[in-house]
Amino acid sequence: MSLGRVLVVDDDKNICELLRLYLEKDGYGVILAHDGEEALVKFNALKPDIILLDIMLPGIDGWQVCREIRKKSNVPIIMVTAKQETFDKVLGLELGADDYIVKPFDTKEVIARIKAVYRRVGQTSGEQEVKEVKYDKLSVNMTRYELRVDGKVIDTPPKELELLFHLASNPNRVYTRDQLLDEVWGFEYYGDSRTIDVHVKRLREKLEGVSDKWALKTVWGVGYKFEVAEGAHE
Repeated sequence: MSLGRVLVVDDDKNICELLRLYLEKDGYGVILAHDGEEALVKFNALKPDIILLDIMLPGIDGWQVCREIRKKSNVPIIMVTAKQETFDKVLGLELGADDYIVKPFDTKEVIARIKAVYRRVGQTSGEQEVKEVKYDKLSVNMTRYELRVDGKVIDTPPKELELLFHLASNPNRVYTRDQLLDEVWGFEYYGDSRTIDVHVKRLREKLEGVSDKWALKTVWGVGYKFEVAEGAHE
């Protein structure tokens, strides 16, 4: 039984075949693409469950492929970068990458990363429980990737939704920016963590003045929390 289908996007055909060999041995179905255009065509046609996406591709690069996929899907994406390249983590976070891995890599590490991302996004086989938190005039549903504010569906990018769900699932707990980057985006992150501030600012614009029973609060010098009045959780 296949654990899910992995779209491997790399212009190095030897790497593709090596990954196919190991992934199929581990129970995954594998789809191969060797450039950005082929990756988008196969993504649209074959609906893979996870994508292993090289950044340096002929034609459309991995960043643009990630950007195009994120316009229509929340499928997990692991970016692949060569050791001598600088992985732009801020860009990766903004575009919605779930993890990244550096070449040359050990194939066992790749499979471990894929399994970890599967666990984190709740798409492992048989894990179909509804993931939703509700408060006064607020519902965050991660099964449908849907934010409802005062009964209305609000268009929200995947990472904003995941950040809000994480905070709202742990009411009144304070998180540092680094904790949120690690727990929501799933890869270790060093340096500028302002991307969290950007996501919180956008969420506040959507949530401002909706209810006096909860709020997205800044804890100065520390990070953020989803503050809830006593008895407000539904």
